[in-house]
Amino acid sequence: MTDDPLNTIKKADPDLFGLIVQSGELTFSEEGIPLQYKFLIAMALDASKGAENGVRNLATQAINAGATKEEVMQAVRIANYISGIGSVYTAANALKDIV
Repeated sequence: MTDDPLNTIKKADPDLFGLIVQSGELTFSEEGIPLQYKFLIAMALDASKGAENGVRNLATQAINAGATKEEVMQAVRIANYISGIGSVYTAANALKDIV
């Protein structure tokens, strides 16, 4: 397992790190949109930004929260529609062992 890249921020600026953690807890709370769909939205956004590790981690979290592999691929379709084929390549590399 790789080291969390935010450990650098945690050491250098604990206050900023605390805000990041708090924001994540608020974003991925069990309120409103079901958790698996929140992860799928975040995954599609990461795909559109070229964040392969984020796509992999968020797809795994979405599946663990109850999303299906078909729903993961629907989110990839949305990323493609909004952001283009680059997001599909990012997702394809990230999802090799997941879907």
